[in-house]
Amino acid sequence: MKEIEIRDEFIKLGQALKLAGLVDSGIDAKAVILEGKVKVNGEVDLRRGKKLYKGDTFSYNGEEVIVK
Repeated sequence: MKEIEIRDEFIKLGQALKLAGLVDSGIDAKAVILEGKVKVNGEVDLRRGKKLYKGDTFSYNGEEVIVK
């Protein structure tokens, strides 16, 4: 499982996908999220602005990432 570290209280899902290197751009992030290809804590989430906090996990394309 990959990890990303955040300094703030939260990170938005679209930003987290980019930070983890799972997508190349915000446009790519928006597309895969709206297509229902991204799961947050095991559930499909269609909100690019979904706030992720430390301890949350998200997955896309077979890769799972935890927010630290």
